[in-house]
Amino acid sequence: MPSYVILEKCDGCKGQDKTACMYICPNDLMVLDKEKMKAWNRAPEMCWECYNCVKICPQQAIDVRGYADFVPMGASVVPLRGSEDIMWTVKFRSGMIKRFKFPIRTTPEGSAKPDGGFGEVTPDLASQCLYNEPTALKLDALPTVKK
Repeated sequence: MPSYVILEKCDGCKGQDKTACMYICPNDLMVLDKEKMKAWNRAPEMCWECYNCVKICPQQAIDVRGYADFVPMGASVVPLRGSEDIMWTVKFRSGMIKRFKFPIRTTPEGSAKPDGGFGEVTPDLASQCLYNEPTALKLDALPTVKK
């Protein structure tokens, strides 16, 4: 189920050129209506339901209608992002509330190593190995079926 903006809560990140949800969306779906100063999801069918926009929104103006395997039917899931962690509040349709707290990533932006610290790997496009295999698995070679 795609993300959607609760228009009554959205303030367009107070008139900035780019809203927080626009900045964080991995699929570039969130846009700002400059006349109304409200964000919106321009292609809901392309939404990955990654919850990035929901977690980053300072006004808690974005929500996702969750799937039953993640959010029990009739429940709501609301994240509240702090400087050190994210508190997820799950409200079940029975009224029961559960909260889960998880630390956020503290690695400074741009400091993550794309290769995971394994060094430069020259990909063999004819190989079926994934990037860094078999090195990342601490093997000299991947096991194969002998013919």
